[in-house]
Amino acid sequence: IEDWVGRYYADKRVSHEPVRRFTLSNSSKCSVQIITYGACITSLKVPDANDCVADVVLGFDSIDEYYKQPYYMGATVGRVSGRIAHGRFVLNNKGYLLAINNPPNHLHGGIRGYDKVVLWESHVQGNVVTLTYVSKDGEEGYPGECVNQATFELTADNELVVSYEVTTTKPCPVSLTNHSYFNLAGPAESPLSIYDHVVTINADKYTPVDRANNIPTGELAPVENTRFDFRRPVKLGDRIKAEADSAATDGFDNNFCIKGSGQRFAAKVSHPGSGRAMEMTTNMPGMQFYTSNFLPSDASLSGRGRVTYAKHSALCLEPQHYPNAVNQPNFPNCILNPGETYEHTTVYKFYVESDKK
Repeated sequence: IEDWVGRYYADKRVSHEPVRRFTLSNSSKCSVQIITYGACITSLKVPDANDCVADVVLGFDSIDEYYKQPYYMGATVGRVSGRIAHGRFVLNNKGYLLAINNPPNHLHGGIRGYDKVVLWESHVQGNVVTLTYVSKDGEEGYPGECVNQATFELTADNELVVSYEVTTTKPCPVSLTNHSYFNLAGPAESPLSIYDHVVTINADKYTPVDRANNIPTGELAPVENTRFDFRRPVKLGDRIKAEADSAATDGFDNNFCIKGSGQRFAAKVSHPGSGRAMEMTTNMPGMQFYTSNFLPSDASLSGRGRVTYAKHSALCLEPQHYPNAVNQPNFPNCILNPGETYEHTTVYKFYVESDKK
């Protein structure tokens, strides 16, 4: 456990309270670091086929860089991850207007979402870190006081288990997720790219969006015979057009409807060059697949070790409720009621491809 001391800039408030950083490790050379600012994963190190350890998530060297960056890098996002159209919804015949931070929409919890909470309260037991944040009634426009717990566990089998539990005092939409940016090559040198990564997604359907605002239309469309078919392994460089002359083929920022229910396989990412592979299971109905399309196209963003982070340098797998589910009655229900508990568990399992049994 360490203390990072920095300033908090949001809303022109300044705090000199320390941000705590926790490091979990196992005997297989895996380790993960979590900070109390934004319940954020700042580092995730795993070995490759040659037993060389490298960080497989993007991050920064100082807490001030986390305060300033607008990319949700590694953060817990909520109350609702993804976009809500025009920041509006009606619940029990009452209308709500949320903070608009992605005009004309509400995105990832608003102007001061969970990712910008300075100090989640922390508790450590064994190889498990639990962070707690109480979101007040009316925060960012949401109804009800919500008690949020984010739990991070690193197992002996190289599994990072991320769990969220939420209770509320009033009915409200809830959909938390983690927004880590993965590059299994082990970001160490510029330029980074995910074109050599191979991706599988356990989804027969996805939710098409209105391209103007990136809001789901309400349709559940089959992936078959489309660029959204990842049911078999796909090399991303073969599916993403590198030139940004066509928005329709310029990477992915789309929700996939994960097949099945309960805790089940959602996605796999592998990097043939290093031998690293990651499988993700979740109990959430959807997963936003995002290929860092909105990271800068130039060399203006420097990350850990002054490595340049740019467009298509990493990918995000964000298990969650479908975006704008609160306004789409045919989407899985995202409303949490008093007396209920929102329970979300996602497991990221890392291994070397040749060692997969």
